[in-house]
Amino acid sequence: MSTSNQTHNHQTIKEWAELRGGVPARVKGTGDDDQGVLRIHFPEYSKSVELEEISWDDFFTDFEKDNLDLLYQDKKENGDTSTFHKLVKRVG
Repeated sequence: MSTSNQTHNHQTIKEWAELRGGVPARVKGTGDDDQGVLRIHFPEYSKSVELEEISWDDFFTDFEKDNLDLLYQDKKENGDTSTFHKLVKRVG
């Protein structure tokens, strides 16, 4: 059985993403009051032209402003490394 974790610890998020080849990004053209919806992009698995790579500093500035957590999975049910993640509103 695969399990998920949730955190807002910047170092944990950065390490989880970078171990999987992930980079911080924004979805172009989705911002109202900000620069766009945040994502962690995995270029090895997707060549999305809608995503713009940003710095970790910019990512975490908006991450905190929007009061977000990262919901993420370390391993798939079969034991393979997972890239499953979702940015969710922080509770509490």
